[in-house]
Amino acid sequence: MKAIAKIPFPKNEPVLDYKQGSPEKTEIKKKIDELLNREIEIPLIIGGKEIKTGDLGKCVLPHNHKKCIGNFHRAGEKEVNMAIEAAMAAKSEWEKMPWEARSAIFLKAAELLAGPYRAEINAAGMLNLSKTVFQAEIDGACELIDFIRFNEYYMQQIYRDQPISSKGVWNQVEYRPLEGFVFAVTPFNFISIGGNLPSAPAMVGNVVLWKPASSAVYPAYIVMKILKEAG
Repeated sequence: MKAIAKIPFPKNEPVLDYKQGSPEKTEIKKKIDELLNREIEIPLIIGGKEIKTGDLGKCVLPHNHKKCIGNFHRAGEKEVNMAIEAAMAAKSEWEKMPWEARSAIFLKAAELLAGPYRAEINAAGMLNLSKTVFQAEIDGACELIDFIRFNEYYMQQIYRDQPISSKGVWNQVEYRPLEGFVFAVTPFNFISIGGNLPSAPAMVGNVVLWKPASSAVYPAYIVMKILKEAG
């Protein structure tokens, strides 16, 4: 690319208020009913492929343990080793990709969260994490969107901030990813942190193994779907 890319200055994602009769309230109620009336199967995602082990855990509602909305496949030693191998196999290509191309993927993910996936990620937070609609909105949608957009903007600032050069010398700092891989173990209580912890190091060229909390696999799977769709 024969241009100096400039990531747009980020603004906080507006918080929807879900007033009675509002489009967002109608959509979230429809999505909650949809998620409640189906029980999905959640595979492991290793090297872009869906892996099913048969060792299943349940995605239940904390406020109603009898209600299951999904079953997820647990990873064993074999699958962990497969994930490490897949990450290391992808490392060279991913870290050599221009940072602008990586940024485009994550910024598209933020747009998908803000738009077509907003109701789904919020409904998952309300059901699998027992959040109110406001708690789900500021976490699963707004905060994760902000994490992505602000991370990308500040990453660009870090890359752009270069040392002063003395006469006859051109000093330049080039940032490179870490050796090996990043292991991201994320908590159960925040979808935004769950999405941010693995994505932030990936933005700067690292490969990441993501292990979400077993009680929050459902929204994590939605985040994975979004990232896959984004590229």
